[in-house]
Amino acid sequence: MDFTTEKQTASSWFRDLRDNIVAAFEALEASHDTGPFADMAPGQFEVSETKRSSDDGSDAGGGLMSVMRGGRVFEKVGVNISTVYGQLGEAAQNAMAARKGLAGMKEDPRFWASGISLVAHMRNPHVPAVHMNTRMFWTPHGWWFGGGSDLNPCIEYDADTAHFHAVQKAHLDPHGIEEYPRLKAWADDYFYIPHRGRARGVGGIFMDDRNTGNWAADFALTQDIGRAFLPAFLPLVEKRRVMAFNDGDKDTQLIHRGLYAEYNLVYDRGTKFGLTTGHDANAVLMSLPPMAKWV
Repeated sequence: MDFTTEKQTASSWFRDLRDNIVAAFEALEASHDTGPFADMAPGQFEVSETKRSSDDGSDAGGGLMSVMRGGRVFEKVGVNISTVYGQLGEAAQNAMAARKGLAGMKEDPRFWASGISLVAHMRNPHVPAVHMNTRMFWTPHGWWFGGGSDLNPCIEYDADTAHFHAVQKAHLDPHGIEEYPRLKAWADDYFYIPHRGRARGVGGIFMDDRNTGNWAADFALTQDIGRAFLPAFLPLVEKRRVMAFNDGDKDTQLIHRGLYAEYNLVYDRGTKFGLTTGHDANAVLMSLPPMAKWV
């Protein structure tokens, strides 16, 4: 089971999604001419190549890290894509075997993975932070899709939460009315922080290890998770970016960012996988906020 065509199709689509999001975010920066920070220069993405390290020095893939810092809408945002491959180390083999029931991982530990990962930390504390990723993972034993998006406001607005979830539902319903409530519940569980006894945000949708036996259908669902992102998020930015805020609001934002950092460093599977498989550490840790605070 080589899946060469499917791999190329998926990685090309993740690249297209990345290009659309980067263009939309730079356009948002350029159009921000009212409200706080309007007198600043609009931010632009800095793009650099990333490489995955392999033990024997052979080509192991890589990607693009696109980061904007110090914008007038985005304080820090990263939109990364990667396509990596090689052999899983022993720890990753054991994790795959345990999660997916793959008894043959040690005999053939080859893997291939491609995806997009996005985290945005906003300048104005009234604008919610956001996370999105979609990915495809392949081994000779099977293929899987995963991903989702979730909203992380430090100052919550019920209308924003309702809009974000409504757009996710509208994009998932064509794949079966059971998908949105299932993926919403999965996100609520996955983005929960046990040591704080709370979620890191107001939820969204999330899935992992998606393999129904129909690659095209699973890929179509993954695509719609990606397509839902901009219409779910951009209207919230447009509405909140012009709002005035005070030092107390900014303090609330910094404390919430500390919560976000705790989750990503302690619990996030993508962070652990990226670091244990030798991917560029700066790209893996792109999700961390530029500034945070703990009480």
